[in-house]
Amino acid sequence: MLGKSFDGAEAILDTAGIEVERQDSLNVDTAKPLKVLKQIPEGDELVKINRTVYLTINRAVPPMVEMPNIVGYSYHSAEMVLKKMNLRIGDTIYRTDFAKNSVLEQRYKSDVITPGTKIRMGSVISLVLGNGIGEEKFIVPNLIGITFGQAKALLESHGLGFGVIIADEVEDSLSAYIYWQRPQRFDDDGKLQHIRPGQLMDVKLQVEKPVTDTKNADTDLPLPE
Repeated sequence: MLGKSFDGAEAILDTAGIEVERQDSLNVDTAKPLKVLKQIPEGDELVKINRTVYLTINRAVPPMVEMPNIVGYSYHSAEMVLKKMNLRIGDTIYRTDFAKNSVLEQRYKSDVITPGTKIRMGSVISLVLGNGIGEEKFIVPNLIGITFGQAKALLESHGLGFGVIIADEVEDSLSAYIYWQRPQRFDDDGKLQHIRPGQLMDVKLQVEKPVTDTKNADTDLPLPE
């Protein structure tokens, strides 16, 4: 009887002299309303005439649930909360924000939906997520001539991080000096370049402190004490 409509299953069983009782109703958004989801006894089992078969069907109308508040949650946590509430994740839209993969908005049918709003179980919720890049921008700091430890503290305090780190023949990276960086402070035309929170810088390290270019000497960001 699985997959048949309740009326169709009832007619077949009634013809076979078997009574039917609807045991329960579930909500499965991938199945059509009033379709049989489960039966007891299961198919192919031998039963006597006048035996009762219990059918579980899909609800005709999904029940209402309250929209949870998932703003500020990570995408993974939001996914688990919605799944628990029998809601589905739809489109994900990224927006400039330092909180990478954090939920900035929850939307239902393109509109922001407030927590506590009643919607049908199985509804699709779209999420607006942060892309990890902040809106603020500042001049690329000059890291040449300072230690990796100083640079690490400096970048992290401004929402920046390291990408590729090349440290050939360096045993203690924290005390090693940076002699090359990307992006550089100036572009090919000699203009200052800018960077945003969430972006990464590549560096190369060496044991000896390099001779620095006076044009690049200022980091524009205060060095940590």
